Amino acid sequence: MNASPAGPSTTSAGPRPADATLSWVDRAPAASRPFLRLARADRPIGSWLLVIPCWWSTALAAHMSGAGWTAWSLALLALFAVGSIAMRGAGCTWNDILDRDIDGRVERTRARPIPSGQVSPRGAFAFLVVQALAGLLVLLTLPRFAIFTALASLGVVAIYPLMKRVIWIPQLVLGLAFSWGALMGFATLMEALPAAALLLYAGSVLWVVGYDTIYAHPDREYDALIGVKSSARLFGRSTHGWLVALYAGTALLIGAAIASAGGGVIAYAGLAAFAAHLAWQIRRLDIDDPALCLAVFRSNRDAGLILFAAFALQAAVG
Repeated sequence: MNASPAGPSTTSAGPRPADATLSWVDRAPAASRPFLRLARADRPIGSWLLVIPCWWSTALAAHMSGAGWTAWSLALLALFAVGSIAMRGAGCTWNDILDRDIDGRVERTRARPIPSGQVSPRGAFAFLVVQALAGLLVLLTLPRFAIFTALASLGVVAIYPLMKRVIWIPQLVLGLAFSWGALMGFATLMEALPAAALLLYAGSVLWVVGYDTIYAHPDREYDALIGVKSSARLFGRSTHGWLVALYAGTALLIGAAIASAGGGVIAYAGLAAFAAHLAWQIRRLDIDDPALCLAVFRSNRDAGLILFAAFALQAAVG
């Protein structure tokens, strides 16, 4: 949702959407570029933010179970990464299928693959199925309890693109979907969802609402123009105060998850560093500076990886 005043630029594979990022996708075979843009392959930050809660839960579950890092739990990190790329791409494709009429009315998005005619809705749906099947292949490597836990998320994932037409904080539904990985490490390694999993999930939901509010601010005018809702429009000039509340809740809930999982000083030190990064985001943010909003939003990858590194080290030392 990165806003840009510029119109679409043209490539040999058709126009590049104004909200697309110049990347390796522009050097890919021409026929593949519209599909890669549908999957947001030019913007990997979404895949990072989807996999990070998976990695948090894997590391915390590895510690809580007492097994530490094993060949299986390490392999699980890679499986979750592959699955996150596939399912994030599928989710973005589904979003563009549902939003094709809206996207076609806005200068910033009218050159996206579907409204520009580079990919038909039927072709996009076929691509969605291919990506979902790739995610399914990863899912089938997991225990039955984890498979059913993952499948329970599909309803939330399916309705998220519609929520901006219905509720003022669609970011909350995004948080419910994007944070599901906070359950998956526990569901896979422990075949259960202890209190630590639920607390980690709740903390991650608030984190997502916070960072996606930052991401939505450059689009406030576009969203108002087409009549869709967002937390950025709702919070407006009070955004900094709301971020304090959301990020404080994030830190408190994750701290409770650490306590419930029997975490030690390393995990708490990582949480402190994570919380400091979130505080830095709030202090730095200028909601009227689109480029800065995007930079602050993207910095959540680093915040999440800091916390994962601490959880991983905690699991390693016991």
